[in-house]
Formats: sequence, structure tokens, C-alpha cells
Amino acid sequence: MVRMPEERVFNGIAYTLLALVGLAAVLPLLYVVSVSLTPYGEVLKNGGYVIIPKHLTLSAYSKLLETSNIFRSLQVTVLITVVGTLINLVLTTLMAYPLSRKNMPWRSFFLGMVVLTMLFGGGIIPTYLVVKATGLIDSIWSMILPNAIWSFNVLIMKSFFENLPEELLESARIDGAKEFRILRQIVVPLSKPSLITIGLFYAVGHWNQFFAAIMYVTDRRLYPLQVVVREILMMTQQPLESAENMVPTVTMQMSAVVLASLPIIVVYPFLQKHFTKGMLLGSIKG
Repeated sequence: MVRMPEERVFNGIAYTLLALVGLAAVLPLLYVVSVSLTPYGEVLKNGGYVIIPKHLTLSAYSKLLETSNIFRSLQVTVLITVVGTLINLVLTTLMAYPLSRKNMPWRSFFLGMVVLTMLFGGGIIPTYLVVKATGLIDSIWSMILPNAIWSFNVLIMKSFFENLPEELLESARIDGAKEFRILRQIVVPLSKPSLITIGLFYAVGHWNQFFAAIMYVTDRRLYPLQVVVREILMMTQQPLESAENMVPTVTMQMSAVVLASLPIIVVYPFLQKHFTKGMLLGSIKG
């Protein structure tokens, strides 16, 4: 197939822009990983910027794991992510399925209330007072329950449920199945791509939990990983004897960023196909 000159020019410009955007996304990540693995003497020699290190060292990671409560904060973050995501998926599914049924009484009213929460929020102080009044301060649940349902995810899930064949659900009702059984045995198995997509949204949100932790938690034993990483990033440089053997703050900062990001980066490729399919099937129609 012969391409016109205009098409070749357009493709060249498009590929160039995509390459630049790709580099803009990859280079910062490559820089963080490289600095975390580079001896400090080499970092100083290159003016603080290293993309491809000549020598590798794990001293920053070793020092980080020895001198900070990374393991405890990692356990807290994993607990928040697993338990919180399960609660999110259950509550979102139980809310989205009734809203997807067009014969549900007061359906428009409840949909309007869901959309209203996307436009208006109670604010930081009222939310804090609610969390305090319910006794969630200084507990794991203060980082899970206030964000148990995201309105946007409810609308995505509702749209996906509306696209399921109505004849399939009607045949189940004719056979005597109740709505909860239809949801559990028919709707949920058919909705795995959408559930994985929504679950990934929730899991990333919980893994990056930071604001709720600094608002509602004062017990350092309950700090999630992102709060500990923030403390490491705010450390000041401590002078040491040898630049070749020192483990400076900057390399510890970069290693902390890598440790905080690595689990999500590792998990995402295995869920990518489900993520893409779920976004397409659950897209909101106008």
C-alpha cells in the first residue's frame, strides 16, 4: 500500500511525539533506580545525575532496611490494601447492581445522590469530626472505611452491569433465582474484567495511602509505607567520612521511592489485559 507524503509526515511527527512522551515517562524512573544503585562517589562525579551506572551497589537498600521501620509500614500498607480493596469491591458491587436495574424504585434519586457526592464533599474538618465521633482515630480502619466507596467506580460498575444481556438475567429469574443469587452466580463471574479494573483502582489508592494517615493516625506503629517514605525524603544530608563508602540521604531517598513503587509496577503487567478490557466494557455511555 503506497502512502501519501502527507501521511508519512504525519506518522513521522506522531511517532516522534510518542517517543518524546515515552522518554519523559521513563527517564525519571530510570534516574531514580540508577541513583539508588550507584555508589555516592560516582553520583558526585556526575554532578548528581546518573542514568546508567558504571558500578552497582545495594548499600542504600541495606541501610534503609536496617535503620527504618520499613517492614512494619509495609505490613500496614499490605493489610490496608488487601482488606480495603475487598471491602471496596463488595460494597461497590452491592451498590452498583441495584442501580443498574431500571425497575428499581427511586433509582434516579439514588443515582443523583451518587453524582452529587462527586461534585460536593463535606470538607476536611467535618470528615475528621465524623471519623473521630465513630472512634476510628488511631486505627487501621480510619484509612479504610472513610473511602469504602468511590462514586466514580460505582458509575463504571453500574454501566458494566447494564451492558450484560438482560435475557440471561430474566431466564435465571424464571428458574426461580433471587436477585442476590443472580448477582453471586451470574453477574459477578461475568464481570471479572470490570472487577479487576475497579479493584486495581482501589488497590493503587490504598497503596498510596498518605493523607488519611497523617490526618487520623498519630501512632507511628500504624504509619503506612508512604508516610515513612515521606519522612525519609525529608531527611537532611548527614556528612560521613568517605564519599566512596557513605550511604547518603539522596540514595536512601531514591531506594525508598523504588521500594514503595515496585509492588504496583510488578503487579500491573499481569492485570493489564483485564484492565484494558474492563475500561472498554465499563465505559460510561452518554
